Amino acid sequence: MNLQKSRRKIGYARVSTVGQTLELQLKTLTEYGCRRIYREKASGADTDRAELQKLLANLKEGQVVVVTRLDRLARSTFDLFSIVRTISQKNAQFYSLSEPWTDTSTSTGRLMLAVLGGLADVERDLIRTRTAEGRARAIAQGIKMGRRSRITLLQRQEIIQKRQNGWLLKDIAAMFDISEATVSRIVTGADSHKSRKNK
Repeated sequence: MNLQKSRRKIGYARVSTVGQTLELQLKTLTEYGCRRIYREKASGADTDRAELQKLLANLKEGQVVVVTRLDRLARSTFDLFSIVRTISQKNAQFYSLSEPWTDTSTSTGRLMLAVLGGLADVERDLIRTRTAEGRARAIAQGIKMGRRSRITLLQRQEIIQKRQNGWLLKDIAAMFDISEATVSRIVTGADSHKSRKNK
């Protein structure tokens, strides 16, 4: 890859589980010349990857985002296209050390981006079709759609009682493993349309 020395290389390293280590990725990215490396331990399916979002938000024109492998960056074709397109829209470049053809500073890399866009559209259509088919089957079988509340009616009553007794929102949230916002909605009755699950 022929990069001008003035371009700053920004690394991104990720592992999926707490038990895995980032050391090899960090070593490889550092040896390649990355002056800053964003790192995190998060599943590829986790859309809220804080460090990746921070990298994209801080990305400047002329910088190059570098990963050791494509699967460190994205979990699907659609996800990869979305991230690389965001990088390109900032007039920055993308490069994967294990897949040199991803160099978006070259004509081959730009062609790759265009192909990814087409594949992402196909993937999105397939997901939409499978979702619609699954929903239709569920309705035909009499299955109620929508996510069930995690809190039973008995737990809901207990949460309201604890709040009336002066418990802090954060303490109640920790006890039932829910967010403070959920506790607040239960206490105010704003969740009443969701909270009628089986006891």
